[in-house]
Amino acid sequence: MLQCEMITVAVSTRLPNRGWTYAEYCRIPEDGKRHEIIDGRHYVTPAPDFYHQEVALGLASELRAKIRNKGRGRVGIAPTDVLLGPGLIVQPDVVAVRTSRAAIVGLKKITGTPDLVVEVLSPRTQRRDRGVKMRGYERAGVAEYWLVDPKQQTIAVYVLKQGKFVAVGECTERIESHAFPGVVIDLREIW
Repeated sequence: MLQCEMITVAVSTRLPNRGWTYAEYCRIPEDGKRHEIIDGRHYVTPAPDFYHQEVALGLASELRAKIRNKGRGRVGIAPTDVLLGPGLIVQPDVVAVRTSRAAIVGLKKITGTPDLVVEVLSPRTQRRDRGVKMRGYERAGVAEYWLVDPKQQTIAVYVLKQGKFVAVGECTERIESHAFPGVVIDLREIW
């Protein structure tokens, strides 16, 4: 079974269209795959390829050095459960939470909305990452969303403005976070 801790926030036990609860999610047997609940639907994804992991790890390492090591927040990588609300349990490739909101980071999951979410696209997940997952992050109020295309070596940056994601640019050599001002990553070190 997935290693989950008891839920500590009020979450609906049943969603209107037979959606999943966090308790039900925690009963999924361990199988080495990524399990997510998006809009109450269960999605299963096999492990990503090695280059995908290298890119995610590179970004996480750079973010950790510039965010956590400077006392500005916490940075995590998949598989980390992020409970955004009823019917929305995701495992972003990389996630960052400001120090002022660090209370949402628990031992086994994040219960609440991260400030920065990074998804590295793969052939199996890109449609979901650009579609239902992106809309879920938007509804949950994620301040900044990066969609990383390792094949094209680009990062599309979206910032939440008045409850909607707005595309602010596509980065190839350098990226600066809007959620964590002053955090700049040289992407030539990532690719």
